[in-house]
Amino acid sequence: MTTTAWTAAHRSAVINPHEDIKLFEPRSFTDQTVRQALRPAGTGTAYRIRLSNRYGKEPLHIAGAHTATRTKGSGIDVSTDTALHFDGATAVTLPAGEEIFSDPVEQTLRAGQELVVSLYLPQYTGLTTYNPVPYDIGHAAPGNQLSAETLQDPEELTTGHFLTGIDVRAPEGTRIAVAFGDSWIEGAFTTPGADNSFPGQLDRRLTRGWIVNTGISGNRLLTDEIGEHLLARIEHDVLTVPGASHVLIHIGLNDLGLPGFTSYPEPGTPPTAAQLTAGLTTLADRLHAAGLTVIGSTIGPYQGTLYDGYDSEAGQAVRREVNAWLLGDNHPFDAVTDVAAAVADPARPDRIRDEYNAGDGLHVNDAGAKAIADAVDLSLLDL
Repeated sequence: MTTTAWTAAHRSAVINPHEDIKLFEPRSFTDQTVRQALRPAGTGTAYRIRLSNRYGKEPLHIAGAHTATRTKGSGIDVSTDTALHFDGATAVTLPAGEEIFSDPVEQTLRAGQELVVSLYLPQYTGLTTYNPVPYDIGHAAPGNQLSAETLQDPEELTTGHFLTGIDVRAPEGTRIAVAFGDSWIEGAFTTPGADNSFPGQLDRRLTRGWIVNTGISGNRLLTDEIGEHLLARIEHDVLTVPGASHVLIHIGLNDLGLPGFTSYPEPGTPPTAAQLTAGLTTLADRLHAAGLTVIGSTIGPYQGTLYDGYDSEAGQAVRREVNAWLLGDNHPFDAVTDVAAAVADPARPDRIRDEYNAGDGLHVNDAGAKAIADAVDLSLLDL
């Protein structure tokens, strides 16, 4: 008989809706059903759902939670509708600051299966713990519509709320990678519902194991907002992920660009190259201390981005210096993927090449994310 263990098959890192910088609009719910889809990266004989009220200031009352297989839009296959339980109960109150796993659902969940999680939230939730780039567009609808085949009077949700993970019961020893970093990890500006982030497309190249994504768009290595800074997120978003053996990192763009963006038209002051390299070294050292293989990456190009104040001569100089260090022999990572070279315009290497540009000069489209995924040496992912 095969021994099994809980292994992460999906993760969504979350941000605090009470932060001062609001690149994404926070929101609350009252007497609504929130229905969101996700796509697990791995297969298991059972699954459990993780919900979060980590940054809420109010208790989160969940009067019912269901899962089902998605059809399209807000629709579900009602024959697969399954009530979740929490310590045997169908309702649960999650205190402010807390997270919870559902009881196991004793059904096989397959990699790539579109699973819908519906939550009925009868009381005011307060501003919600949320993630900027969910797997796909979600929906909220009035009242209790947990088992509705299609939601009535739904509104679209372009951010994700409360739903932060799935674990599956997989063979013991299953190894996975955690993609950890900023919007280039999370998949901003790739097609919703297509799983075309760079980690999602890299996952499709793997022959064993899989990748879960804890990227946060706007996240920084050294400074809080948007989300806790990467060094502060290590424990929660990597070390507690069951099955993690490898970490893929892209970070630094927002350290360089956000100071100018948030202070525009006044100039911002980006960190120095020495500060960024020291932070990256600390990041690698802490992950290595936990026994993980750590794959770093060069900082992607962004010259000419549309966002006022983001692109500065000072920031570009630091980026070039840090990237030169990453491509040399003194970096602390097990390996470095040259993300910048994978998507840069050969004639203007500080810019994203036109066919990979999502349109804002800061993010890559689906084709650009594939170019990054294709640049990763699979021999480094010994899963």
